[in-house]
Amino acid sequence: MVATTQPLAAMSGLRVLMNGGNAIDAAVATAATLTVVEPMSTGIGGDLFALVRMGSEKKIRALNASGRSAAAADAEELRLQNLTEIPSQSAYAVTVPGTISGWQELINCYGNMGLNEVLSSAIEYADNGYPVSEVISMQWKLNASRLSQDALKSDLLINGRSPNPGEIVYMPQLAQILRTISEGGSEAFYKGNIANQISNHVQSKGGWLSKQDFATHKPDWVDPIKTVYRGVTCWECPPNGQGLNALIALNILSGFDIQSMGFQSAETFHHLIEAMRLALMDGSLYIADPNMANIPLEKLLSDDHADLKRSFINPESVSNIDVPVVPNLINDTVYISVVDKDGNACSLINSLFESFGTGIVVPETSIALHNRGKSFSLNENHPNFLQPKKRPFHTIIPAMATINDELWLTYGVMGGMQQAQGHLQILVNLIDFKLSPQQTLDAPRFRTSITNESFLETIAQNEILTKLQEKGHNITFAEPHPSFFGSGQIIETNLANGTLIGASEPRADGMAVAW
Repeated sequence: MVATTQPLAAMSGLRVLMNGGNAIDAAVATAATLTVVEPMSTGIGGDLFALVRMGSEKKIRALNASGRSAAAADAEELRLQNLTEIPSQSAYAVTVPGTISGWQELINCYGNMGLNEVLSSAIEYADNGYPVSEVISMQWKLNASRLSQDALKSDLLINGRSPNPGEIVYMPQLAQILRTISEGGSEAFYKGNIANQISNHVQSKGGWLSKQDFATHKPDWVDPIKTVYRGVTCWECPPNGQGLNALIALNILSGFDIQSMGFQSAETFHHLIEAMRLALMDGSLYIADPNMANIPLEKLLSDDHADLKRSFINPESVSNIDVPVVPNLINDTVYISVVDKDGNACSLINSLFESFGTGIVVPETSIALHNRGKSFSLNENHPNFLQPKKRPFHTIIPAMATINDELWLTYGVMGGMQQAQGHLQILVNLIDFKLSPQQTLDAPRFRTSITNESFLETIAQNEILTKLQEKGHNITFAEPHPSFFGSGQIIETNLANGTLIGASEPRADGMAVAW
């Protein structure tokens, strides 16, 4: 089974499974096709994180294929320009794109196929064209203004405009880049002409990235982090990703009887929002590159810490949290969930961060460069202070859940800082309220921040909003939107008979497909 945000991409993954590939091959094939059919959300100019569980091993591994800042990165250079933050559409926000290294590493370690086989569908759609689906067309149109002048001569615009729903789009430039990668692997990207083209273009716009920064990039297998929520072991990638936020919030909630409060009640929303705000407080203080910052993971995930944070929650009113503010980041990202017949599973996220990333497009390649580096701080006392060869804070977090060491869920939610909040709401719906995967994704969601600015989807009941406001929440209604309230995919493995139950986000164009 494959679940993702676009039907053609989901079918690319399913085709790989039908032709003898495994879940890892299918996940990469799906991700590659998404770079073609959903180019504002993902691309080879972005980053990748994944969780992998092979049925024969029953061990979950985390892959961090996010890129690092340039060796020449210099916060003082930006402060001398009177900048207080890194502009999101500047070349300073471009870190080494890690996506291709992630694809290669996944295939090398766990795939049944070669990269050339896995990328064939993506190349086919780029060469022969594909019809643009509705929500993706809307997102393309809303964010076309982010694209730089370079995009006028790229595959990303048609005579200077975005494509309409159902319009056929061809991407010959991107097809050629993908073909080069399929033939030469990640070496062709990081040590060949593509690296030269990207680094030269970034430097022409004042950025720091060099050919050497590309040549020294490598992804890392790391130990996932976890917590147990009501008998379910919940797995996330460790920092520099924000999966820690979701786990801390779950630990806080574990001390409350959420089920008795009722599904979609004001009491339930109040406790989830408060737990999430308290978790985000910790995340804002600690999540950074673990190789360059001290992150006390054991303490942050301890029962004592959860008890302390839980003590701040008043069932009748909002907590006063006076801490540094986490940016209310919104981004377009793609998530892929794949499980195969042998119990192999891959939970994978590819992202450009904001739509089309920086908007900087490398000439003659149609590669849009991500802006993950905007998450660096220019405050030297901050754990995410910009330094050379450092990974920035990341919002993208694939996830899994197991019960008694058996795979139960392969899931993820896109949407910037909404991702950890989406994980929390998905798990509460599935575990506390016993909803099906599709009911879980269909349910109304909230989005909050440390500053007590919260939003509730308009599909929720008016009474919930009123009661939350009476408790002191600064909360308003907002229309459902995949970038703001998140866009999720779930594959549930029935632990009794191995049946797979898939669900796809109703706010996006995606679907779950199976064979």
